[in-house]
Amino acid sequence: MEPVEINAGGYYLRQLRADGLMDDRAALVTAFADPEQRRYVPDLRITSLDEAGVYVERRAAQWAGNLRCSWAIAEPTTGELLGEVGLKGLDLDAATAEAAIWVRPESRGGGVATTAVNAVLGFGFGALGLREVGYRHARSNFGSATVAERCGFRFTELLDVQETGEPDLYWTRVPDPAR
Repeated sequence: MEPVEINAGGYYLRQLRADGLMDDRAALVTAFADPEQRRYVPDLRITSLDEAGVYVERRAAQWAGNLRCSWAIAEPTTGELLGEVGLKGLDLDAATAEAAIWVRPESRGGGVATTAVNAVLGFGFGALGLREVGYRHARSNFGSATVAERCGFRFTELLDVQETGEPDLYWTRVPDPAR
């Protein structure tokens, strides 16, 4: 699948980039240095421009392989990277995926995540024909719980996570029949 850009109102969603026109690598390094980011995304470290470049290439390969749709959340006038949103674990045959989101510290709390997740859900249910999208986060991540509630997810189950010692909350969302 080719990457698709999405107009998300106050933001636009585009492919992560590291080229002569747009380079998200420095913003990725800064974002992944944030203690909260490291706490809630412990299995991913981006500490250099080279590692950020590999990350950008991995996301492009995942798009091409129909494994994950991933968008940079960008400020519309400058293209500045505010965060990343996506549909991971994409299974087009089963019509399922899991939403994923992170937002840079200076962009948190203003509705960026809710706006981006809602836009991606619209794409997933509309363009991809998904029947169900899950959303998973650490129990102590209250910001993610707020996003889940505001985006219409319903709490499904508490999952034991051995690596962190903290359980995850798992939420699900199905298409809105009114749309």
